[in-house]
Amino acid sequence: MIAQNTVEIKPENLVYRKPALMTDNTMHYCPGCSHGTVHKLVAEVIDELGIADRAIGISPVGCSVFAYNYIDIDWAQAAHGRAAAVATGIKRTNPDKMVFTYQGDGDLAAIGTGETIQACNRGENIAIIYINNAIYGMTGGQMAPTTLIGMKTATTPNGRRVDLHGYPFKISDMIAHLDGVSYVTRQAVNSAANVRKAKRAIRKGFEKALAGKGLSFIEIVASCNSGWKLSPVAANQWMEENMFPEYPLGDLKDA
Repeated sequence: MIAQNTVEIKPENLVYRKPALMTDNTMHYCPGCSHGTVHKLVAEVIDELGIADRAIGISPVGCSVFAYNYIDIDWAQAAHGRAAAVATGIKRTNPDKMVFTYQGDGDLAAIGTGETIQACNRGENIAIIYINNAIYGMTGGQMAPTTLIGMKTATTPNGRRVDLHGYPFKISDMIAHLDGVSYVTRQAVNSAANVRKAKRAIRKGFEKALAGKGLSFIEIVASCNSGWKLSPVAANQWMEENMFPEYPLGDLKDA
C-alpha cells in the first residue's frame, strides 16, 4: 500500500540513472545531441545481457570517435569507414565475442559504403549501430549522403538539389534486401517512448548477433542541433516533421 502523497518511481522510469558501464568522463557532444542517449542504451543493453567481458565495440571517425571514452568495454578504432571490415576480422578471430560497430552516416554511408554492404552481404555475426543525422556534424555541417532534398548545409547553402547532388541515401532500405542480414530497424531517441523502442531494438540486434543469426543493422534517426543551427527542442521538432517522413521509423526486416 502506497501512502497518500507518496510518489512511486518505477525502476523502468529512472531514465537518468547512470548505467554501470558508463565512465565518469565528461562527454564532448553538443547539448541536445542524440549520441549520449544512444551510448546510454548500448551500455545498458551490454550490462543487462551480462556480456561486458565479451563485448568489443568498433569506434569510427566522426563525432562519436571518442565512444571508447564513455563505455567501459574493449574497443578498437577503425580508419574512416572501415569499421565493418575491422569488426569482421575481430569477430572471425574471436567468435565468442559480441562485436558491434558504432558509426555515423558520414562514416558508414559515404566512405564506408563498400565495407558496410559487403559485411552485410556476407552475413557477419555482428551488429551495426548507425546514427543518421543527415549532416557531417564534426567537420562543420557539410552535406552528407543522408541530407534531405532542399536541406541547407555548409556545402549546400541553397539546399540540396536532386539534379546536382542526387537523392538522400536510404541505406537501411537497401541493406534489408541482402540475405546475410537478419534484422534491420530504424528507430529514434527523441522521446521517452522512442528511447524504449530503440533500446529494445539494440538488444534484439545484439541477441541475434550472439546467436549467430547474421548481421543486425540498427539505424537511429538523430538530431544535430549544432549542424542544423537549431535549439535542441527545435531540432527534435524539425526531425519529427522532416526526417521521419523521409526515414520512417520501425522494423524493415526481422528474419
